[in-house]
Amino acid sequence: MIVLGSDTAEAGMEAAVGHLQSGGHALDAVEQGIRVVERAAGVHSVGQDAFPNLLGQSELDASIMDGRTLAAGAVGALQGFVHPISVARRVMEELPHVLLVGAGAATFADEMGAERGDLMSDEVRQQWARWLSERMSPEEWAHWPPARLAPWARLTADPETAHGTVCLLARDAVGNIAAGVSTSGWAWKYPGRLGDSPIIGAGCYADNHYGTAACTGFGEMTIRLGTARSVTLYLKMGLSIQSAVRAAVDDLNAATWFHKGRVTIYAFDNHERHCVTTYTRANGSALYWQWEDGMRAPEQREAVTVLPQDLAP
Repeated sequence: MIVLGSDTAEAGMEAAVGHLQSGGHALDAVEQGIRVVERAAGVHSVGQDAFPNLLGQSELDASIMDGRTLAAGAVGALQGFVHPISVARRVMEELPHVLLVGAGAATFADEMGAERGDLMSDEVRQQWARWLSERMSPEEWAHWPPARLAPWARLTADPETAHGTVCLLARDAVGNIAAGVSTSGWAWKYPGRLGDSPIIGAGCYADNHYGTAACTGFGEMTIRLGTARSVTLYLKMGLSIQSAVRAAVDDLNAATWFHKGRVTIYAFDNHERHCVTTYTRANGSALYWQWEDGMRAPEQREAVTVLPQDLAP
């Protein structure tokens, strides 16, 4: 058994691990662990305390995938509900679809009896207002929002705010693998923006036969390259887990980057060998959480950092 999570997964690791230790399914472990993070105070990239879009609206994205059947469900730009990961799972289980967005996702969440909640604390609203007001004149702020949001959206492409997704990957005692991600996207995004988190194959992918992968960071890049699916495909081709992740990093490096950002790939194979690597164009490392059967508690580790100059031309 193994659980792998992003740095933001800390609050949910105990729940995920406990579920596996009690004989539970990997899919349930992923969902229950992420639900804890979605409720955690002070996590500004996920759940109830997440940073909003440019209009001050909290839009949440999530996806979940069952490696046993390759079934998947996802929601995007969901407003007013506390646990998008659970709504995503119900999409997988109740509908012939994979992805619902916006008002349709909210209608479905209501049908399923999903928990509603206030997703914006006074502190978060104040940070949103401060970020905007510091970048404009008093007259512009008094007449917010403007006729055109696009120029402001370009200002939000900041590597310090354009990441923070929570992801959890798990393999249970009988070999079932599951992956899940949940996020509010990057801070102050253009309304309706979807990153990689609700896109199966970009934000996460799971296959019992080969392994699983999930991504955090600059979702526009992993959407373009199908990064999570690529890792499992490289595993299917016979590469080791380290080589599969490095091949996905090579794909990222070969693409043109129009904005700043970084991508962290979390992955393990069907033998529970894991690899976590951050591709970045600036210095700095990423942390993650890992637990394997026999460990007393989850441990925080440092991801491998890869810079463009580390890769062959």
